[in-house]
Amino acid sequence: MGERKGTNKYYPPDFDPAKHGSLNGYHKTHALRERARKLSQGILIIRFEMPYNIWCDGCKNHIGMGVRYNAEKKKVGKYYSTPIYRFRMKCHLCVNYIEMQTDPATCDYLIVSGARRKEERWDMAENEQILTTEREEKEKLETDAMYKLDHGGKDRQKLTKALPSLSEIQDYQAGWKDDFQLNSSLRRKFRTEKKVMAEQEEKDNAVRMRTNLSIPLLPEREEDKKLAALLTYQTPDSYEDKKHSKRKEISSRSWFTSPSSSAPPGSAAGSLLHKLGLQGKGAAVAKALGSSHSPLIRRRSAKDEDGAKVTQSEDAATAGGHKEALQGRTGEKVTCSASLTSLVADYSDSDSDSEPRQSSPSRTSTE
Repeated sequence: MGERKGTNKYYPPDFDPAKHGSLNGYHKTHALRERARKLSQGILIIRFEMPYNIWCDGCKNHIGMGVRYNAEKKKVGKYYSTPIYRFRMKCHLCVNYIEMQTDPATCDYLIVSGARRKEERWDMAENEQILTTEREEKEKLETDAMYKLDHGGKDRQKLTKALPSLSEIQDYQAGWKDDFQLNSSLRRKFRTEKKVMAEQEEKDNAVRMRTNLSIPLLPEREEDKKLAALLTYQTPDSYEDKKHSKRKEISSRSWFTSPSSSAPPGSAAGSLLHKLGLQGKGAAVAKALGSSHSPLIRRRSAKDEDGAKVTQSEDAATAGGHKEALQGRTGEKVTCSASLTSLVADYSDSDSDSEPRQSSPSRTSTE
């Protein structure tokens, strides 16, 4: 870029414009610098861009269209008054050299050596397109009248065959001739559709707010309406009926479990019994708890007419409902023991709380 600038150029004292002409002449260098190092041989270094896809003969690799190389440009001939240039470049993947040259007759590039072309050319005859007239055919049409007459007959046959499609294309283009009217109609249609879309968006937003949804809604279809009409989302009983029936069930249900039924394993009584069994209360306790009878024994303390304290034990687990009671009089020592060693519940009076309690299932009371 330095040779393009007209400023900041140093001219030495011995520079003579008449003798040297320019600074390049004074320094005896070419304006193109290294690009003109082979200019004496008629070769100029240029930046060449690959015109199409090729395969390199040296490394067998693919080189895509548009890859650029530093190529040696050389004039090798003429096509009439148009010069033919040859380009020689080195493959960037191997040491192979590729040579290509221009072809003004076909407005294309030809590979001379070092590569082969990847065939991707468009064949106009194969795709039923109008072919360009070759130079030889043009000369023959100008010089041979019979050939021109025969060629004209073939052209008329082609026109007759293509006339329906041409008429259809002309009618289609005539419909788009008045672009102002078309633009007005399109804008009018868009305004109508925009109003409909705005109304639909408002309805969708209302539905999303009511159902607490954040997903886009699809337009309704007749199948969806029919399916929704067949479905029912109402229960046979109302909320008040369900509440009334639930309260009636609770009021009619027994508060206590049956005496003959054992405590379930997951209940509080079942967990308590399990803990007592683990603490080693004795094989008799475990056996009594595992029986079908209720193991609960109630113990009461009462006083007789003489003021003596009486201990009474009652077994509530007997099948026939028999009761055993032992009472102690004055000067007598009475010991009450149950036939079964079981869990004991204390129902003593408040005045008996001051007396010491024993953990044994049998209790001895002394007057």
